[in-house]
Amino acid sequence: MITRQPLSLAEWLDSPLGDYTLKRERDWLDTTVPDIFGFHAVQLGLPTRDLLRESRITYRCTVSPDGHPDVRAQFHELPFDQHSVDLCLLPHTLEFSDTPHEVLREVDRIVRPEGRILIIGFNPWSLFGLRRAWSSEGAPWNGHFVSLVRMKDWLQLLSFEPSGGKLACYIPPFASEKWQDRLDFLESTGDRWWGVAGGVYMLEAVKRVQGMRLIAPKWTARAKPERKYAAAANRAGGPLRVVK
Repeated sequence: MITRQPLSLAEWLDSPLGDYTLKRERDWLDTTVPDIFGFHAVQLGLPTRDLLRESRITYRCTVSPDGHPDVRAQFHELPFDQHSVDLCLLPHTLEFSDTPHEVLREVDRIVRPEGRILIIGFNPWSLFGLRRAWSSEGAPWNGHFVSLVRMKDWLQLLSFEPSGGKLACYIPPFASEKWQDRLDFLESTGDRWWGVAGGVYMLEAVKRVQGMRLIAPKWTARAKPERKYAAAANRAGGPLRVVK
């Protein structure tokens, strides 16, 4: 007897519902990231998808503990120097982490003041959340869904201020591909009539540092002896280098 393994998130995104979800996430990302400027952008997770494809930031990299990313690392111990990243994207990263608070603290460490983070998550107070309650086998239903309200609370406990976002995916997650096309009108009506019930939320936040005055910042590359890796961030526009 062959035992069927539960789908991973990357595999689920290849399914009809996953593809539908990914398209709505890309729509938001493709209109959001072009307005974020800087030298370095990092995508934590889903290394096979270039979700920052519309970014104007030249030096971008994917990070993941598995698969084929540009940089292989654990999300709670990123090999980048403090204040070295201008944009950090977390596409469903926190839901599948055993230590989401540690991951956010690490993101807070590497993102520069006035830098941006983009978080994509599944909304537990939606039809997607109801589907998860019915069966949590396989991704994304086996993830730890975090509500948008709680996510904002987590960010504000650090140094991030929510600055934008959107909810999407109002269709029932049980719908076939044919019914997805027929129910696509729910995306526009959902925004108007039940905006908090979208299956997926996309959130943008800015790192604020009280009392800091940014005058021609110049950070030098310096490896921390207590960490296995450190990153040398070239603020003149060079790529992030991971060094031992």
